[in-house]
Amino acid sequence: MQKFTPGKIKQASNTVSIEDGLQIVQVDSRKTRDAFINLPWELYADDPKWVPPLKLERSMQLSPKNPYFEHATCCLWIALRDGKVVGRISGQVDQLHLERYQDATGFWGLLEAEDRAETFQALLRTVESWLREKGMTRSQGPFNLSINQECGLLVNGFETQPSMMMGHARPYYGERVEQCGYSKVKDLLAYMIHGDVAPSASRKRIIRTTANRITTRTLRKSKFDEDLDIVFSIFNDAWSRNWGFLPFTEAEFSHLAKDLKLLINDKFVRIAYVDDAPAAFVVLLPNLNEVIHDLNGSLLPFGWLKMLWRLKVKSPRSGRILLMGVKTKYHETLLGAALAYRVINDMQSDVVRYGMEDIELSWILEDNIGMRDIIEDFGGTVYKTYRIYGRDI
Repeated sequence: MQKFTPGKIKQASNTVSIEDGLQIVQVDSRKTRDAFINLPWELYADDPKWVPPLKLERSMQLSPKNPYFEHATCCLWIALRDGKVVGRISGQVDQLHLERYQDATGFWGLLEAEDRAETFQALLRTVESWLREKGMTRSQGPFNLSINQECGLLVNGFETQPSMMMGHARPYYGERVEQCGYSKVKDLLAYMIHGDVAPSASRKRIIRTTANRITTRTLRKSKFDEDLDIVFSIFNDAWSRNWGFLPFTEAEFSHLAKDLKLLINDKFVRIAYVDDAPAAFVVLLPNLNEVIHDLNGSLLPFGWLKMLWRLKVKSPRSGRILLMGVKTKYHETLLGAALAYRVINDMQSDVVRYGMEDIELSWILEDNIGMRDIIEDFGGTVYKTYRIYGRDI
């Protein structure tokens, strides 16, 4: 991998000096934003499991056009040591979260830093000061940028590449965050299953028992917007009781669907019905990280061609179940379990036919025992753990 060196950033009026040549600079220019985005190329230069993200995607995430910013305020900082970029972090205050939970909690994310305690300390204390100015009394993270996007700090599973839209980290990150007074709030689990796992006796029995009430179908490309509305409605109901849940806004869900439309195979989206009423869904996408791992973050000059050829001709051997939901009225019922089984089961043959061998299901809350039991019945095993940290400020 070509090593990226951000170069030196001149001291600006928004610079806070810490000690030992360490400074924290608020991102407020094209140059500092580029330095913020490019830092991981420096920190992970010798890590073969890190997958360089597409720089275009990272720029779009931080663009004011991202519909997340219609309800959230965000600030970015970089850490400089003797003028060289050695760390970064974001701070977020989400009005939708505050309206729903009334808990004066703000967030941080996009954390990357050298292995020095004072760098982590300076970055996190900067975020905390900013959050207090916004009236917050608690800090949680990482969220990049919200719970509906990439979140959690990798604390187990460093030896494998992350799947698409899932994070990677250096093993020292968790220890450094904890040294700053943060403790575990919740673990998020990533499961791996093999696409051709044989059905268990319990799966067969539950599917057979409920077969007269449940039907499933694939996505209708000709009615994409209509099916998108169905999935949107089910998701916001299905996840409404989950820890930390925030509903997607219509703008956010449409934005996500637009970004991922190129990856969507109609056979990898299943919508389930109970007595002809929409009740559950699952969305599986080919693992984009498998496709872009050697593009070094750039689609130019030939990255676009490589990506499209690998997606449409070569076909990725792995995928990720990105979204899944069963309406709350069926939670903790036989029909609820059957709906989860059916949407995955009915998609399985198409996955195998496509040539996918490994499927990640993520993320799953550590205390979502019902869903974990179903995944493990499909042969799933936890292979990565992501942690949300928090502290009172």
